[in-house]
Amino acid sequence: MDSTISEPDADARVPLGAAADTGLKIVIVGGFGVGKTTLVRSVSEIRPLNTEEVMTQASVGIDENAKVSDKHTTTVAFDFGRISLNERMVLYLFGAPGQERFWFLWDRLFSGTLGAVVLVDTRRVEDSWYAIDRLEHHGTPFVVAVNRFSDAASHSLEEVREALSLSEDVPMLDCDARQRRSSKSVLIGLVNHLYDLSMAREMTP
Repeated sequence: MDSTISEPDADARVPLGAAADTGLKIVIVGGFGVGKTTLVRSVSEIRPLNTEEVMTQASVGIDENAKVSDKHTTTVAFDFGRISLNERMVLYLFGAPGQERFWFLWDRLFSGTLGAVVLVDTRRVEDSWYAIDRLEHHGTPFVVAVNRFSDAASHSLEEVREALSLSEDVPMLDCDARQRRSSKSVLIGLVNHLYDLSMAREMTP
């Protein structure tokens, strides 16, 4: 996967409308180098806030990047983006850092979260286990998006589901985090999942 990112149209980068009064929080989680920053950057209608820093020799032996050797920066806090759903409703995106040394931030990021996207790299499926465990612990609804890297083996979504031991009620989606349309489809998939869960709760006596 190369680093080319499809950017939103320039006129889409608009200021927050005065009528906006409802903020919905979504968290993007997953392992180190799986594409969380890229997804937030590709889909946000504003220039995203990110906290990426250049990786130095100090990270050797701490951040495992053997399978993402072309990655030279790392998120040290979180990424932040925004999407206006309509005049009153705004979706706020938070990309969580993937390294184990920053996992202590995750519980705070999950506070008040409507739902989450777990990004998966099929070369390192096991890196997603912690994210799924924490989301299940918090009772946070989520979807799993497989970010397709060009040098990764082509595993089916059901094979990934089995590797992650996910139940059938967790939606699985394909994704190219560089592409705005693909990233947007993932978020739509999450919103649809949240809607279905809400309707199921209303119908439960």
